[in-house]
Amino acid sequence: MMPGARNAVDVCLAIEPGENVTLITDRTSEDVAASLAQALHERRAHCHVYTLEDYAPRPLEHAPAEVLAALEDADAGILCMHPLEGELTARRDIVGVVERRHIRYAHMVGITPQIMQEGMRADYFKVDRLSERLRERMLKADTLRVTTDAGTSFTAHFTRAHDWVKTSGLINPRYWSNLPAGEVFTTPATVDGRFVCDGSAGDHFNAKYGVLEATPLTLEIREARLVAAHCSRKDLEREFWEYCHTDKNSNRVGELAFGTNLNLTEFIGVLLQDEKFPGIHLAFGDPYGSQTHADWHSETHVDVLTRHCDVWIDDDQVMSQGRYLMDHLGL
Repeated sequence: MMPGARNAVDVCLAIEPGENVTLITDRTSEDVAASLAQALHERRAHCHVYTLEDYAPRPLEHAPAEVLAALEDADAGILCMHPLEGELTARRDIVGVVERRHIRYAHMVGITPQIMQEGMRADYFKVDRLSERLRERMLKADTLRVTTDAGTSFTAHFTRAHDWVKTSGLINPRYWSNLPAGEVFTTPATVDGRFVCDGSAGDHFNAKYGVLEATPLTLEIREARLVAAHCSRKDLEREFWEYCHTDKNSNRVGELAFGTNLNLTEFIGVLLQDEKFPGIHLAFGDPYGSQTHADWHSETHVDVLTRHCDVWIDDDQVMSQGRYLMDHLGL
């Protein structure tokens, strides 16, 4: 795991000798956290490790006060943990301190040794070049059209009031990032059509149901709202529908994103990495308004992923069967 850990510390977070870094982990993720702590030691940074179960029972209702206090004194932070159902508010507590203080922060929720050996070994300078080119194109675009052989077929429109955010792995104080990284996202103005989730679904659905290739979840969307959900697994269909009706905006498309991690070759059933896979994905619920500037919020956020996308920016096809057409992007 050490090449991925050094990539996180040296390249993504650009930790300098002598900096104070708060490393938050849990029992499940201790091996990964140990590799990150070793990379920080090699960088001659001051690493302060906080294991969540030492401070509060899981699942967490809120982030422990000791953890939040440590972030108040940190130059950078890393959250390296396995998510449990009902802990979104606790993770928001942590992100709230990060965004208020504008410190460099890596959000590694769901990280595994496999991900450290795959997505975390990406050339993030190359990921950044692709992500920046997509962001430049989408800032001027009016529409995005996406189809797949599995039945996905939708069109999205955008508003200039919502920013396109690049999280390419090169973390700065303005934008924290998931790691592994490789996303360009916004809050769309409208989305209309069908989305077939035959990859992974987010939040707790990921750990509970895994990859959905054999039992895809078909979602009907009108005016950026989920209006129907169908799945051969009726327990998944019912649970997903109920989750997306937790509050008045839980069924609203809060995120449309490009995955841009070119090191990935297949879905592994872990959202943290799968959402960076080259393609397009959506999320229902909170729009990360502090980054996209959307003026609404939700208590929930759940990603849905599809495979082998064909993608058009306005009338220009930029992806075919899940592969970026680099010449159409000037790369």
